[in-house]
Amino acid sequence: MMELKKTPLYDSYIEAGAKVIDFSGWALPVQFSSIKEEHNAVREHAGMFDVSHMGEIIVKGEKASEYLQSVLTNDVTKVTQNKAQYSMLCNEQGGVIDDLVVYQLEADKYLLVVNAGNTDIDYSWLKQHEIDGAEVMNVSHEYGQLAVQGPDSEKIMASLVAEDISGLKLFEYIQDVELFGEKVILSQSGYTGEHGYEIYCEAPVTEKIWDGLLAAGVTPCGLGARDTLRLEAALPLHGQDLSTDISPYEANMGFSVKLNKGDFIGREALAAQKEQGLSRKSAGLEMQERGIARTDYEVFNSNDEKIGYVTSGTQSPSTGRSIALALIETSETEPSNDVYVQIRKNKVPAKIVITPFHKN
Repeated sequence: MMELKKTPLYDSYIEAGAKVIDFSGWALPVQFSSIKEEHNAVREHAGMFDVSHMGEIIVKGEKASEYLQSVLTNDVTKVTQNKAQYSMLCNEQGGVIDDLVVYQLEADKYLLVVNAGNTDIDYSWLKQHEIDGAEVMNVSHEYGQLAVQGPDSEKIMASLVAEDISGLKLFEYIQDVELFGEKVILSQSGYTGEHGYEIYCEAPVTEKIWDGLLAAGVTPCGLGARDTLRLEAALPLHGQDLSTDISPYEANMGFSVKLNKGDFIGREALAAQKEQGLSRKSAGLEMQERGIARTDYEVFNSNDEKIGYVTSGTQSPSTGRSIALALIETSETEPSNDVYVQIRKNKVPAKIVITPFHKN
């Protein structure tokens, strides 16, 4: 068997007694105490996640912006040296190869933060479409990444850095912030639906920063809480809610597609979807009886006709309800519409609800 990849914090997980699992080929903690405790820590105070498994790809050169415009769905010209951008890497059919965040480090140098399981796929795709004047480099091994999330995250981070971060808005960031004596990128972003920050540092100092944040009172959290938090916020997970067979429009992420910016890979297919309308799209479900709607469970309408399938589902710690995202026929996505989820031998009633399931 292939040995699992490890982040710079692997030894810290083991020492803390965390339950470690295989996640996209990485040895990562699913929980330190319990998923519910860690989830509530983020909703009520501040929690911290090791996301050093995420991939980092540099694109640099005099034509870096032009190149990124041709391969990403969003308008890269709107990215500046203090504003990041959420975007998609699509195939010719408009399916999502990956969703990612773009940072402009210098005038002609960009950092793409991509999903761990897709890093090699993304890098290969980007290299395949590389142009003269734009160089693509996989620098994932050079970076550590931590996410501090929760209502107290600003107070905690403000006490640890000299910069005034009170005015930092979502997807804004500061470079060369000193944190525990190390230079980091501090980004006001995250994957929980809470106010929070992502910290990019040099890989060798990740443990030092992790330990410093633990000492500052931040709760260590694992993948389990990360998943329940992001699903309550209705944030998509690539490989489930987004894929090469699911477009940004179908996943309700059309804000990341700018058809009027000029040509890019997938534009023709996405423009056709926008013009013709969608036959299916993602919708929120709330179970009306006991049972959790798991990924790939089939969804039926009141006439017992299959209308789609669940892409993500969980028991929501914040609401106490079983919630899910499902890709279903557009005609069935009206709020309060009755549907049924096939759970083992039973069709369990559910309702279409407006997302997000929880707001901070």
